[in-house]
Amino acid sequence: MINIKKFSYTDILGWSISRYDRFSNCKRQYFYDYYAKFDEAIPLEKIQFLKNLTSKALEVGNIVHDIIRDMLKRYQISSKPINKNKLFKYSLNLTERYCNSKTFFEHYYNGELISNSEIYEKVKNMLENLLNSSRFTWLEKNALPSSSEWIIEPDGFGETRINNYKVFCKVDFLFPILDKIFIMDWKTGKVDMNKHSRQIMGYSLWVNYHFGKDVSDIIPILTYLYPQYNEQYIKINNFLIKEFANTVAEETKDMYNFLINIEKNIPKDKKYFPSTSNLFFCKRCNYKEICSNK
Repeated sequence: MINIKKFSYTDILGWSISRYDRFSNCKRQYFYDYYAKFDEAIPLEKIQFLKNLTSKALEVGNIVHDIIRDMLKRYQISSKPINKNKLFKYSLNLTERYCNSKTFFEHYYNGELISNSEIYEKVKNMLENLLNSSRFTWLEKNALPSSSEWIIEPDGFGETRINNYKVFCKVDFLFPILDKIFIMDWKTGKVDMNKHSRQIMGYSLWVNYHFGKDVSDIIPILTYLYPQYNEQYIKINNFLIKEFANTVAEETKDMYNFLINIEKNIPKDKKYFPSTSNLFFCKRCNYKEICSNK
């Protein structure tokens, strides 16, 4: 169905929703996330350890996304209905494996004991919401016949080009029905239409770039799985797409301004990456142990 273009590696930074959010929220956190090796004061191993701290909410999202990915890929092999008992047993095992292999922010900083069963119950609830939704029934009826053409979390980081800038937009689930292409993006947290609609714009441009599909033939759906199943359709048109592409260009240039070498993605000194003044944000930051903005 699609030949996803491969790009040769370059050092130049690539825009993504998560990267620019980090940049706009706190420049110091952004530095630690993307330029830790340039810090001359703090060992790289320490920064990497703090970066890799997970949280209960983040881990729920990771587990749910991976289970849905595996479930959809299983449908590409067999069209038999999902055995829910086996699915939930698999989900429990995956939850325990993920949680037992990671260090949680809540435990590291607050001494909180992490309950695998608490995390699993939330995971199970989200999966049940999806499986019991009319959308899932619709997928089995309408999308399953073309499962060989599904794209499920493609390899890599979803690299594409917008206005000739490097951009990363990795879709969760993409599938064709007749002459339309549907995009479904799983959400395990709160509704955030501003941020999530920007993500969908990026995914739509990814489809436009690799498929050559007109935006009128792209149907993006934000799929919220908790506390109940809820969908939000994002209406896109050529004007909004152009506006978004221009925003990506401007935001990329904003990040370029903190580099001394754009092509090699070498940052200015850490002192040019100030901490946020929002101390509430600091309370949830992985790097608060090493940040002077305590």
